Amino acid sequence: MQLKQKIVALAILPLLLAIAVIGALVLTHAQRLGEQQELLIETSIIASKKAELKNYVELGLSAVAPLYASGRDDAVTQQQVLSILLGLDYGSDGYFFVYDGKGRNLMHPRQPELIGRDLVNMTNPHWVQAIQALLLSARSGDGFQRYQWEKPSSGQLTEKLAYVVMLERWDWMIGTGLYLDDVELATQQARAKVTENIRSTMWALAGVALVAVLLVSAAGLTLNVSEQRLADRKLQLLAQRIVSSQEEERSRVSRELHDGISQLLVSVKYRLELACHELESGRSQALETLRGGLARLGGAIAEVRRISHDLRPSLLDSFGLPAAIGQLAVEFEQRSGLLVEYRQSLDMPRLPDGESVALFRIVQEALANIARHSRAHRVSIALEQEGSTVQLRVRDDGVGFDIARIEQGRSSGIGLRNMRERVEHLGGRFTLSSTPGRTELMVSLPLPG
Repeated sequence: MQLKQKIVALAILPLLLAIAVIGALVLTHAQRLGEQQELLIETSIIASKKAELKNYVELGLSAVAPLYASGRDDAVTQQQVLSILLGLDYGSDGYFFVYDGKGRNLMHPRQPELIGRDLVNMTNPHWVQAIQALLLSARSGDGFQRYQWEKPSSGQLTEKLAYVVMLERWDWMIGTGLYLDDVELATQQARAKVTENIRSTMWALAGVALVAVLLVSAAGLTLNVSEQRLADRKLQLLAQRIVSSQEEERSRVSRELHDGISQLLVSVKYRLELACHELESGRSQALETLRGGLARLGGAIAEVRRISHDLRPSLLDSFGLPAAIGQLAVEFEQRSGLLVEYRQSLDMPRLPDGESVALFRIVQEALANIARHSRAHRVSIALEQEGSTVQLRVRDDGVGFDIARIEQGRSSGIGLRNMRERVEHLGGRFTLSSTPGRTELMVSLPLPG
């Protein structure tokens, strides 16, 4: 993957992960809320059915109360009570039933085939002994019991809620029940609604994720294009600066060759030609003329050495950075007439080639700037080692300058910007401060290893 693709991927993947986590949390909370809603619906319907069943049972008891309160326990009275309860219907599936204390059915309006049968041990498909559970509930005083029973209107086993009470004197259990298929229907509808809401929420999150991914991709593409253009412009500027630096350096060398060595060599040529004429004419001053020509030839040789030294000092390769900077300081003092103080305290005489060349060029450019612009009288150069870093400090007592204006503009030679770039390329720190009477340049470079 290219760098821009990695950047876009690093932006999209956390976004998709965040949306996935949010989706999972929303799904979990929605399911939990759905379960709570189902429980609330079921609890509410069951509570209303319990109240309704109590009312039905109280109505049935009030209907048979005169006969039961009469104190008669004969079969005729009991049969009259059963007849009254048999006629108390409410809807196609609402009826009363009566069992004795041993679980024998005494009256059942919808299933007459059960009358007289002992059903205490009868079980439904879930192995629940419904009649026995009803008797226990009636005797405990709670009266409510859930079980499965055949629904008359459909003939199917259906969840049912019953309420039963005991007629203690006769040891009868009287009760009625309501089927709970409407509760299941209501909870199914609530469950379906929750599922629909979850589905719509997931689709909405998917849409948001798609839009977010498209926006991030578009923003990343735009940023990549913008950064690519900016990088191209920077590369063009860098290429222009490199070409300009090369041309400026060539111009400087050409100028020094033309104005220095060329003039000296022309002067030597004239001296030699003059000596030849003097020898031909037998003049005695020919030897003196030759000596003057040799002296000027020596000056030309010294100029060639100076230019060569500026391009690449031999001392830097032979004796290391401290000696090369020391020689540079001596030559600058002789050439400029400024007082130069140089001190160094390196533990290692030789630094790696990259660090040595960078520090030497920085000192060289700093001294050239001081000679051209500072109008200083004293220059201080310090080369020190502190732990695993080497520090270079160049200070002068000149008039100072505006650092921001100089760094924003274009300067000749290497320039302050190139100094800074040299140091940053090696992972070091470059600082520059300037006030009238004090300008200080400080470089700190880490030593490899």
